[in-house]
Amino acid sequence: MKRQVTRNDAIKRGIKTNYYVEGNTVRRLEGEPEERRQRQLEKEREQRKRKNRRIARRNQERAMHVNLGDVLFFTAGLMVFCSVCIAYIQLQSDITARTKRISALRLNIESLSAENDAAARRIELTTDLEAVKEKALEYGMKYAREDQIMYYSIEENDYMDQYSDIPEK
Repeated sequence: MKRQVTRNDAIKRGIKTNYYVEGNTVRRLEGEPEERRQRQLEKEREQRKRKNRRIARRNQERAMHVNLGDVLFFTAGLMVFCSVCIAYIQLQSDITARTKRISALRLNIESLSAENDAAARRIELTTDLEAVKEKALEYGMKYAREDQIMYYSIEENDYMDQYSDIPEK
């Protein structure tokens, strides 16, 4: 059995009452409560969308606005960045130039070493050791006897300094 909602009941519940007359004197609420709730939810969604659009538009306007402080900060940052880039490029250029110079010096050392080796071979070939031996024997030099030969050990150097006379035996 359906219960009829009176106007006072509807006011107490907070329901908006729009009546229409059906038949002789029967009054009923217009529409079902579910339909009203759906319309109310739809209105709220539309209001939220409009509000979100307004907020988004305001945020876009703020984002597009650039003040003097921001411009100065970004300009200073750009200058620092450019300075660092220029310094880096100069260092790279110096390294490249030094590498080329080192390569040229190495080539120069190699060519001088080759010339030095060739000159040493030339000197060795032009010296006649037999003629030197004959001249030495002519002037009275003799081969050393076994008791005249003294052996010394040399550590890590390829020469030895003599600080006193070698003792005779």
